[in-house]
Amino acid sequence: MSYDIKISGGIVHDGSGAEGRVADIGIKDGVIVAVGDAPEAATREIDASGCIVTPGFLDLHSHYDGQATWDDQLEPSSRHGVTTTVMGNCGVGFAPVKSTDHERLIKLMEGVEDIPGTALAEGLKWNWESFPDYMDALEVQPRTIDIAVHIGHDPLRVFVMGDRAIAEEEATEDDVAKMRDLVREAMQAGAIGFSTGRSDVHKTADGDWTPSSEATAKELAGIAKAFEGLDYGVVQAVSDFDLEREGDRFEAEWKVLEAYAKAAGNRPFSMSLMQRDFAPDQWTRILEKAEQMKAEGVDMRVQTAPRGIGVFLGLQCTFHFFMGYPSYKKIADKPFEERVAIMKTPEFKAQILSEKTDQLSGPGSSIPPLADLLMAHIDFVATKLFQLGDPPDYEQPPENALAAKAEAEGVPLMEKLYDTVLERNGKELIYFPIYNYTEGDYNNVMKMMTHPQALQGLGDGGAHVGTICDASMPTYLLSHWTRDRTRGPKLAVERAVQMMSGDIAEFLSLNDRGYVREGLRADLNVIDHDALQLEPPHMVKDLPAGGQRLLQGARGYKATLVNGVPIVMDDKFTGEKPGRLVRAGR
Repeated sequence: MSYDIKISGGIVHDGSGAEGRVADIGIKDGVIVAVGDAPEAATREIDASGCIVTPGFLDLHSHYDGQATWDDQLEPSSRHGVTTTVMGNCGVGFAPVKSTDHERLIKLMEGVEDIPGTALAEGLKWNWESFPDYMDALEVQPRTIDIAVHIGHDPLRVFVMGDRAIAEEEATEDDVAKMRDLVREAMQAGAIGFSTGRSDVHKTADGDWTPSSEATAKELAGIAKAFEGLDYGVVQAVSDFDLEREGDRFEAEWKVLEAYAKAAGNRPFSMSLMQRDFAPDQWTRILEKAEQMKAEGVDMRVQTAPRGIGVFLGLQCTFHFFMGYPSYKKIADKPFEERVAIMKTPEFKAQILSEKTDQLSGPGSSIPPLADLLMAHIDFVATKLFQLGDPPDYEQPPENALAAKAEAEGVPLMEKLYDTVLERNGKELIYFPIYNYTEGDYNNVMKMMTHPQALQGLGDGGAHVGTICDASMPTYLLSHWTRDRTRGPKLAVERAVQMMSGDIAEFLSLNDRGYVREGLRADLNVIDHDALQLEPPHMVKDLPAGGQRLLQGARGYKATLVNGVPIVMDDKFTGEKPGRLVRAGR
């Protein structure tokens, strides 16, 4: 037997956490047929000498639900070793849907996940109504990498309850039964799971609460019973535990999530975990509860990130410091270059720095109250504002922050921020680790992501496209945490690889991937670990209707293979599109 491809001479980290070993890999018809000795000839050989070879990475948390219907490359994830991504997290999505609700779901996704509504309106074909129809539409679209998809609570609730879902009405028993039946239908069609969103930060483009955010424990538990008797599928949630409302509502919210998780029977449950500045100990409470649930027999996991959950602020971005200032609002609709030219004039600078910001959130605005809170505490916020540089540095000490630089230079803070956003002709991106950087280091990040119930996630690929670019996290985990970190302990390469491959494949019950083993899919990375490096994020204008998004590339990916087909060679796309829809349970 001859191989289609042989990968020779690399140090194989097989996804199990075992120490790497030099081995050859033979691939035939998209399957790994030899690991160790691969003596047969091959049509094509990839020399992996000096490189590590890993399973393709699984991205547990993305939002390509709209993008996957028109885009065949699925950047940024596909540039960072990801070969399978899971969409439909946080309760949002585009199916099931009635024709009268297209705009409603677009506004929901635009507000919650910061994806331009004009891009969605132009890009989405809407050649589906049911969730199985949506999966069929996804299946016929060629793409670089594999996708799996949750059915989301928000579109489901709107489909069943109509206007009552938006009006925050409680679901009736009949409503819950219909939603449960539709989730069961989706699972039988191969959905990877069911997700719900319970965050006050998430709002529609009209500034309304999301349909699922006010759902009761009875509703969620009733829907989760759709998983009874299934040996596949997961349930997912995001919640900020009502931080923007009065009082400590943690225990009440936890009871809702607990009822939801337990009703799903033996199916795994995960939720997002991060440290929030305004509730810095909340993450420890979540871990305590997670450990209790684990002891009670619930397979509960927490999705964690290997760095700060960071937003970018700049004149090209969705948010920046001056967007609420009266003078800026007068020029906000002008072309970018013209705005920058005006802002560079001494007269305009003097005027805007004499003003104060107007309120950004409120009725009709999708901007959460958190934005106003941050502006009200800009002196504190600026102690965590950084210029990333090239190569980008995400774990910088407090003395590198813009607040410290303004003080050292004897410049008023707002003037320093103003001058900084105008650097690089107005294209400068200022990094604000809004979560996971309360103490200015990664000590708590280390504790979170090494917890025995932790899973790597929260990359949010396809979402927050004008603010966040965290789909690069696989490259960051493998470069910063195993090689470059100087401010604390590191991770072993084999463990970092396992966190992004075998761990997630096991959680999702995807038994055909996640490891470098004979008989499994040839989803693989060949990585020059010594040269692996993130590139700085940058804004591009390539979405439908001229929409813009942040992208971030990487150097060091000698090859990424999906189903035995190279999609990336030497950091460049090959043009191949072997990715497919993953149908769970099949």
